[in-house]
Amino acid sequence: MQQIKDEQLNQENYLLYIYTPFCGTCGLARTMLEKIESVHKQGVFYEMNASLYPEFMQANQVESVPCLLIKKDNEIKEKVYAFQSIANIYSYLMKYKPELFVKV
Repeated sequence: MQQIKDEQLNQENYLLYIYTPFCGTCGLARTMLEKIESVHKQGVFYEMNASLYPEFMQANQVESVPCLLIKKDNEIKEKVYAFQSIANIYSYLMKYKPELFVKV
């Protein structure tokens, strides 16, 4: 996962994993997302340490971590707080990032 930069926050589309360093549940969520990136052999998610972006957290009403914030067409579509399983995360990827599933 690539740490998000301020200019990337202005992009129209992204999948943003928001965490805090000492959160155990965040570590489990990270493992799921890293496995997905490993399978697809590419970076799929950006990551953000919530502690370093308090203004972003408040402006976007992020309620807790871990959070998968999905921005599409310059609009926040979903904030996923319950990662549950890799299959659950894939259901969001199929909806918001279908290009991952196109055979080349």
